[in-house]
Amino acid sequence: MFSGIISAIGTLDRVERRGEGLQLSISTGLLDLNDVQQGDSIAVNGICLTVVEKSGTHFEADVSAETLRCTTGLDTPGGQVNLEKALRLSDRLNGHLVSGHVDGIGVVASCIPAGENRALTVRVPAGLEKYLAIKGSVTMQGVSLTINAVNGSEFSVNLIPHTLHATNLKDLAPGSRVNLEVDMLARYVERMLSAGN
Repeated sequence: MFSGIISAIGTLDRVERRGEGLQLSISTGLLDLNDVQQGDSIAVNGICLTVVEKSGTHFEADVSAETLRCTTGLDTPGGQVNLEKALRLSDRLNGHLVSGHVDGIGVVASCIPAGENRALTVRVPAGLEKYLAIKGSVTMQGVSLTINAVNGSEFSVNLIPHTLHATNLKDLAPGSRVNLEVDMLARYVERMLSAGN
């Protein structure tokens, strides 16, 4: 589990094809790996990946064909990625509960400067719009965000200066593809309601 509060921006140093999947070598930037063990989870652009090797300020992770099918942004060497280590039970939950299981790929519809902030509108894939609610939570590229508005298959968020500085969301522009995870509470509510029919 994660909180959607990004710890560091890393870099995809190596992207190597392994059958239908990939093996990644990720430079962690300011993310401290001293307490990370082989087998631990790290969210990479919101995707929960397992550390298979680590050394110094790098770790390696394998990515399955299924993960590649439903995510974006892991196949470009040199690409910047948002990183977050898995939560401990004693950690503060400053964002919201995030599983690291991406629900779909959204597309940035607009990105408009609003003073020092940016107003971002994102179009979601069909079927995800029912999980969006004003003042609800959504995870984009691993970042916990509060939804300001919902209009059909689009939602809007406000990116504050800290978020723009501490994540790779500053690089988004119209047409950018982003990993989305809806609020898990919304998924469970939907499942319970549908099971009653």
